[in-house]
Amino acid sequence: MQDNPLIKIEKVNHYFEEGKLRKQILFDITTDIYPEEIVIITGPSGSGKTTLLTLIGGLRSVQEGSLKILGEELLLANNKKLEKLRQKIGFIFQSHNLLSSLTASQNIQMSLALNSHISRAIACQKAAEILKKVGLSSKINSYPHQLSGGQKQRVAIARALVNQPKIILADEPTASLDKKSGRDVVELMQYLAKKEGCAIVLVTHDNRILDIADRIIHLEDGHLSSSTKKLMADFANTMVTMTKSSQGKLHHRIQNLSIQELADLLVLFTKEFEQFLEIMDMMNELTIEMKLSEIIQAVTIKITQILQAERATIFFIDYKASQLWSKYAKGEGEHFISIQIPLNTGIAGYVAMTGETVNILDAYNDLRFYNKIDLTTGYLTRSILCLPIYSTENKIIAVAQLLNKIGKMGFNDDDIQKLSKLTSSLGLIIESYLAITGRTVVGHS
Repeated sequence: MQDNPLIKIEKVNHYFEEGKLRKQILFDITTDIYPEEIVIITGPSGSGKTTLLTLIGGLRSVQEGSLKILGEELLLANNKKLEKLRQKIGFIFQSHNLLSSLTASQNIQMSLALNSHISRAIACQKAAEILKKVGLSSKINSYPHQLSGGQKQRVAIARALVNQPKIILADEPTASLDKKSGRDVVELMQYLAKKEGCAIVLVTHDNRILDIADRIIHLEDGHLSSSTKKLMADFANTMVTMTKSSQGKLHHRIQNLSIQELADLLVLFTKEFEQFLEIMDMMNELTIEMKLSEIIQAVTIKITQILQAERATIFFIDYKASQLWSKYAKGEGEHFISIQIPLNTGIAGYVAMTGETVNILDAYNDLRFYNKIDLTTGYLTRSILCLPIYSTENKIIAVAQLLNKIGKMGFNDDDIQKLSKLTSSLGLIIESYLAITGRTVVGHS
């Protein structure tokens, strides 16, 4: 991700009406959005989400504060400047806004018509190319009434992308789609954002698509806050009440966080948890175990998503039994399987004993690899990334292992840094879990 933000918002305030009827809608909004980043804005109706989106898109004038788009300041910008800016932004709306009298190709060509340097032949070619990218080559001459809802929204995405904008703004793009179509649409947006290097800002009420976000920001009564703060407040309440009815809530919320927000959350949680442990003997240990188990499961799933791995496992180390064990080995989908292997076995065992980080491209060409699990499960391991997790006393108590980078490539240095960032704050949580379950360990330094 590049250092310079495509969108830079500082202390933006916005008002509707004048005089006695004047009402403030946005309050000191401050945030930066970067290339290749997908940012989802959530919040209740009337919280200011669409207002903020229209300010970013140059559809409204900035009244107070600073809003820079692609380096251009929009405060006090005239209509000509705003119009020029809008040509550099792709817009996707809930209603796809396709012209019913034009084919898919012609609808996209309309977006190119504003550029006088593009001939009709080139526009036709570009429309065909972008329709191919969104999987609609066979629908190039189809009219909107001949397309499904998901296909219409794909055309809208193609139209937004054809001018190769650096910023895509989407307002409830899945609201009128069924679950599968909505998922297909946002995954396409996610793929194209990374491939084309653009930023996507997406307003939605659709909780089914929150996992595509690199970051989620929440608007409440015109005030912007990171979802990390909101999650911490919810989690603190959960830890106090420790009720079984809350199970699943934390898992869902964690999946909505970016890597930075999840890392921040684990750091904050660790600080809170240290105080919580002081009175833990007054609580129901079985309920605490369930909550810690829920955290570990949720983080394991999130790790596979962030690092684009097929599978992930958090192995705990039981030195007394001389084994690695896990009930948090992510199998197909979000299904977890239990694993127990001798401590001195495989890549995970090697990392547990040495404390080294291991990153290998071809597991079967590494003598340390333990292929018995593959033989048992029928799974074919290719690449492995494995690193140690430490206790508060800097002892190795667990190992995080990723299998098979999606796309048949290996894990890289960036993946190592991301995994290390997430697991560095898991030590106390795992240490507490081991103590509660009666598997307290000494661990190697």
